[in-house]
Amino acid sequence: MPWHILVARCSTAITAQTRSVRIFRNGRSQAIRIPREFALPGEEATITRDEQGRLIVEAVKKPSLLELLKSWEPLSDEDAMPEIEDYPPEPFEF
Repeated sequence: MPWHILVARCSTAITAQTRSVRIFRNGRSQAIRIPREFALPGEEATITRDEQGRLIVEAVKKPSLLELLKSWEPLSDEDAMPEIEDYPPEPFEF
């Protein structure tokens, strides 16, 4: 029985499943292969150890453009673009 449990969290519904995996070395780090049915979306994740010693792996959710725009504060009048004088075009001869 392993001394810690890997818990994966992602935005999809998770049913209680258990699968045995091997721990191996990758350079100076430990690694496991995540089975297809436990695959996380994206290319980045965070890992945390909780109070009971379990490792929790969570997919990093990148905000959508709409979520990012909603998180920004609106610009004040002082931050607005300055007025730009509109010069007439220079004459051009063919």
